[in-house]
Amino acid sequence: MKDKLGIARWGILLALLTLLYGYGLGMTFGGAEEQLKAKLTAGGAAWVDAQLHATKSSTNAAGLAVARAKLEADASKVVEKSWIYMKRAHLHANGLGTSALALILLLAMSGASDRRLRFTALALGLGGLGYASFWMFAGFMAPELGSTGKAKEALTFLAGPSALLCVGGLISVIASFVVGGRESR
Repeated sequence: MKDKLGIARWGILLALLTLLYGYGLGMTFGGAEEQLKAKLTAGGAAWVDAQLHATKSSTNAAGLAVARAKLEADASKVVEKSWIYMKRAHLHANGLGTSALALILLLAMSGASDRRLRFTALALGLGGLGYASFWMFAGFMAPELGSTGKAKEALTFLAGPSALLCVGGLISVIASFVVGGRESR
């Protein structure tokens, strides 16, 4: 078993780092929630100011006041959703890190080939860390973009491949059990 764990070591390390990331986010949220929310709020305020600056020359003072109120309400919604994304990053890191570690250990005990074990472990570890990071990055980016949708769209290069690595890793583990350890080493 020790040899199998050595083959999967990089995937195991990434899964453990994903768990550390999730735990670290939880501790950060517990100790610095107000500071994080203030940073998100500041990003939303910067977006509001940029939008107002862009329309200032064509709008009178009363129109600017109405526009500011609407933009601030929109920014507030984005900031709230950004905080939800950050909590989602914490939950995904803990869930995907744990499931990646469990799947890697299960695969190591299944009689899977060394090649399948190495690549599946790496896929699960990278996928979990990447997908959890996607939610954190989206949470930080959204207020300054004025939209959670724009933030997610800007990060599809991270979300898509990470999700595919997670699902592909799970399918590889399932496939290993379907073939029943008959793979060549």
